[in-house]
Amino acid sequence: MNPGDRVRLAREGRTHEGVLLPSSTDEHVVLKLDGGYNVGIEREGSEVEVVEADVYDIERDDEDDASEVEFDDDLPTVALISTGGTIASTVDYRTGAVTAQFDAEDVLRAVPELAGRANYRGRVVANILSENMTPGIWQDLAHAVHEEVEAGADGVVVMHGTDTMQFSASALAFMLDTPVPIVFTGSQRSADRPSSDNVMNAVCAVEAAKSDCAEVLVCMHATDSDDRCALHRGTRVRKNHTSRRDAFETVGARPLGWVDYEADEVGFRREYSERDGTSLAISPDLETDVELVKFTPGTSEAVLDAVSGSAGLVIEGTGLGHVHTDWIPRLRELIENGTTVAMTSQCLGGRVCDRVYDTGRDLLDAGVVEAEDTLPGTAKVKLMWALANADDPAKTMRTPVAGECSERSVPLENAPEGRP
Repeated sequence: MNPGDRVRLAREGRTHEGVLLPSSTDEHVVLKLDGGYNVGIEREGSEVEVVEADVYDIERDDEDDASEVEFDDDLPTVALISTGGTIASTVDYRTGAVTAQFDAEDVLRAVPELAGRANYRGRVVANILSENMTPGIWQDLAHAVHEEVEAGADGVVVMHGTDTMQFSASALAFMLDTPVPIVFTGSQRSADRPSSDNVMNAVCAVEAAKSDCAEVLVCMHATDSDDRCALHRGTRVRKNHTSRRDAFETVGARPLGWVDYEADEVGFRREYSERDGTSLAISPDLETDVELVKFTPGTSEAVLDAVSGSAGLVIEGTGLGHVHTDWIPRLRELIENGTTVAMTSQCLGGRVCDRVYDTGRDLLDAGVVEAEDTLPGTAKVKLMWALANADDPAKTMRTPVAGECSERSVPLENAPEGRP
């Protein structure tokens, strides 16, 4: 009896049938029931019968952590890459806490709705909760995606924890030129919970990975209902709620597109990079000695001592991109000593402009670079990439690379009727 087998379990006069899932303890059997719910049952006293072995026909190569499902020549190939997170997690029945347990093939077993939509290849880059994400894992992930696309994948789905997904999506958007869609997805609630969003998000991500949009996207619930997912550009998205299923928003615009869950329809409302419109390329180098500092009233310029000698610094300033005037001499000193300093805004809309007030002009005179309307977190990732890859990192911070900033700010566009 192995994970992926369809089993019938009898215990204390009750019978359950479903697909066997990995369990965090030897004392429990975990089944994915036909209704979509997971159930944990004590192994002791249970009679278990295998009804069908390995119902998803998954083969595994233990040498390179790759897995694949039997291929259908009429279907596109989608690579599933797992980094862990809630979409790939289960409940630890010893503690009741959610732990990262599943690898890519386990997700296929846990989401039967993925069957018949594509051929799948799976690989594990990491098995972590997303607060443990690092720039080194971003590089591993970029190499893994590059290898899958080079091997012929028609699209890639990256399963990732939601808390830091926006940072990883930004990193891949800068590190990769891609001729196919790269779609990040996750879930706010694990598969063991009745309100889990893992199935719809995974299904919609696969449909997006088959689309014509060859960009790095984030695919998550567009509303609190199970009706459609929003497709956000990876460098313009932000997680704006701790627990809602529709926690992700595109800042400063409507989402780039959507996926209708019931109709399997994918649509876009703005221009995007089309499939096969660019050649596959990777620029994975990162300068990790970059910090992000948030200015608030009363914060002493002494906080900058902690970043002295850093290669790069992104400041999340007020309004148009300001800090207390006492910071300016210290920032000038940092810049003269070789630190690239970029200014962003705490505001969720609009762009920095340090030419309006005296403080901004003094910041520019000190050598601070305006990061336009780039989000602060994205700006940090971009500066890490620019310092390692660009001839002129300061100029790169002012120039759009992967849709992270715009040439000019425009009012929020009107969305088509019935779409988010």
